[in-house]
Amino acid sequence: MNWTENIFQEFIDALQTAMDEDEFERIATRASHGLGFRWFAYVSIVDSSLKLISSYPKSWTSRYLRHRYHRLDPVVLRARAEHAIFTWGASSGSIRPRDREQSRFFEEATGFGIKSGITVPIRAGFGRMAAFTVATDDALMEPDLLLATSNDIVQLLGLYFHTHLRGRAPANQARRDGQILSQRERQCLAWAALGKTVSETAVLVGITARTVAFHLENARRKLDAVSITHCVALAIRRRLLP
Repeated sequence: MNWTENIFQEFIDALQTAMDEDEFERIATRASHGLGFRWFAYVSIVDSSLKLISSYPKSWTSRYLRHRYHRLDPVVLRARAEHAIFTWGASSGSIRPRDREQSRFFEEATGFGIKSGITVPIRAGFGRMAAFTVATDDALMEPDLLLATSNDIVQLLGLYFHTHLRGRAPANQARRDGQILSQRERQCLAWAALGKTVSETAVLVGITARTVAFHLENARRKLDAVSITHCVALAIRRRLLP
C-alpha cells in the first residue's frame, strides 16, 4: 500500500464513525495535510442555504459567511457550472475576476494566504450543489502540477466526504446503535489490549505506526478516556472489541 492509499484508507476508516461536523473537519484536514495541502473547504448550497466546513482561518470563514461571498466566489460559481475537477490560482490564470467586486474578493483571500488549489464539483440534484476543495498558501506550487499528481485521490476524498456527511446518523442515534468505534479503531485497540506496541500493531495490521496512533487517539477521544490504557478498559467493559 503506497502513501496515498494509506491516506485514503485512514480517511475512509475515520469517516465511518464521524459524529459531527467538527470530526468531519478534523478528518479532512488531516487528509489534506497528508497530500501536501494546507487547507480544505467543503461548500454545500441548497436553495439559499449555505453550509461551509473548512480548515481555512476562522477570521476568513467568518467574513466569507457574513458577506455571503459564495454569491461571487469564482470557484463556487465555476463548480456550479462544471462537472469536472479543476484547478485555480493566480499563477494558472484559470479563473480571473470579472469585475471590481470579484477582484476585491481575490485580494482578500490572498491576504489570508489562500493562493491556489483543486476543486471537485459535486452534483447533488434538484438545483443543489456542493464542492470540495484542497488549497495551499505556497505561491510556488503550480495548480496544474498539483492536479496531475493528486487528481484521483482528491476527487475520491470530495465524493466520500460529501456522501458520508449527508448520510451520517445523528450522534445520539449512532451511540444507541453501538457504532461508536470504526472497525480499524476496534482492531487497533484489541491489539493494544494484548499488550502490543504501536509499532507492533502496525506490522500486524499492515498500516503505518502513524496511522495506528491516529486510530487509537480517535478511539480515546470518542470514549472520553484519559489514556489509551483507560480507553482499552472502557472498550472491554462496553464489549466494543472484536
